[in-house]
Amino acid sequence: MSTIRVRFAPSPTGPLHMGGARTALFNYLFAKKNNGDFILRIEDTDQKRFVPGAEDYIIESLKWTGIIPDEGQGFGGDYGPYRQSERSEIYQKHIQTLLDEGKAYYAFDTAEELDTLRKEAESKGETFSYNHISRAKLNNSLNLSKEEVEQFIKEGKEYVIRFKIPAGQTLNFNDIIRGNLSVETSTLDDKVLFKSDGLPTYHFANIVDDHLMAISHVIRGEEWLPSMPLHILLYEAFGWNAPKFAHLPLILKPEGKGKLSKRDGDKFGFPVFPLEWKTEESTSAGYRENGYLPQAFVNMLALLGWNPGTEQEMFSLEELCEIFDLNKVSKSGARFNPEKAVWFNHEYIQNTDEKVLVEEFQKILKSKDISLNNDFDSSVVSLLKERANFVKDIWEIGSFFYVAPTNFDEKAVKKVWKNDTAEVLNKFMEVHKTIEPYSAEKIHDAVQDFVKANEIGFGKIMMPLRLAIVGALQGPDIPVMMNMLGKEEVNNRINTFLSFAKG
Repeated sequence: MSTIRVRFAPSPTGPLHMGGARTALFNYLFAKKNNGDFILRIEDTDQKRFVPGAEDYIIESLKWTGIIPDEGQGFGGDYGPYRQSERSEIYQKHIQTLLDEGKAYYAFDTAEELDTLRKEAESKGETFSYNHISRAKLNNSLNLSKEEVEQFIKEGKEYVIRFKIPAGQTLNFNDIIRGNLSVETSTLDDKVLFKSDGLPTYHFANIVDDHLMAISHVIRGEEWLPSMPLHILLYEAFGWNAPKFAHLPLILKPEGKGKLSKRDGDKFGFPVFPLEWKTEESTSAGYRENGYLPQAFVNMLALLGWNPGTEQEMFSLEELCEIFDLNKVSKSGARFNPEKAVWFNHEYIQNTDEKVLVEEFQKILKSKDISLNNDFDSSVVSLLKERANFVKDIWEIGSFFYVAPTNFDEKAVKKVWKNDTAEVLNKFMEVHKTIEPYSAEKIHDAVQDFVKANEIGFGKIMMPLRLAIVGALQGPDIPVMMNMLGKEEVNNRINTFLSFAKG
């Protein structure tokens, strides 16, 4: 088998959408499955849409997910430059080849002239196309003398370079995911290969770069499927062998209709970008900043449009590399389920090394100026992680371990506070002082003995204790919490609650 080389070629026009991240992932998995290379190329020929910082964002996103290129922009390699804006001499050389061979031509039609032709066609219920028929009547080098063309260029008259689509052919081609396809070349228009600003279009630069970088497989989103005939014709025009193509299905909105967009995330409160993206006007949420583990994000992405053929849902990146198969990618769109994304993160929280979780949790503690205590912090994480979908949840449900409550849930107080509650708590505090050694087991036994001795129900003491310790009627097992906090801290919290409840 020849060397497998695939590329992820995003445009730096903004943040990386999760659909783009999935394209990168599938390219990476295919490369690793076949002992090949994964390349990052930045396609920045559209200078009008270029956004400063987008390239760095893309690279940081790939590093966060663990989808690390073998070569490319920011990673080195022998096929550079990997940024298209630095490859202009290469494109000039290759476009000249097509011009010299009569496979491309200069077109001097102005935007106003073309707009007039479109409107005329619309008035007749037709659609204007710059194609094998209309090109014979338009202002281009196919109809002008060599001298006229040279004079126009010398005068600085604006032009584009178009591809001369061969007419009257049936083009047969294959897509790994979608099977055999065909198109009549007479239905295609003569696409622009070079723009008036002297830069190549996506179509031209893409083909030249893929060939020169020895790309064996082009794995990209289905929005590029209509461009596949043009790209194959360009390969044929140069006399090059085309790579194999695979067009991935769209990631759909949660309701299943239409492509997932940033607007959907804003509307329903979930991120659509790997990392947070900030502009002067707004901030868009990122999976990383929302508390998702990169492993969970990657696992979730892998199952959007690809099915391993088993019931297994949890995969490490290494496992995905071993079993990934392009033939198991679906043709139809994959509906994104934000609840499933949360489920994946919950599962990874439960199975991630607690040392990693503690490190992440301690970042939260530091941000709140809380002193770190490795043993205590580890105990909190171990106790609460089962209830957490995100590491930040551990703080939200366990902040009382670090900050003693001074205000108490009013509804809970009304429910718990009875005429004899103060008396019961004061009696228990006398017993509480005598518990030695101070352990969860001893506390549990002391509470049981107290309930029997005073002939009361467990709720009479347990609910006030929970309220005093947590500030609300929630939290883990009471003896466990008391043991972690220590006897003195528990006494202080009970006294604070008594003072609050008495008013």
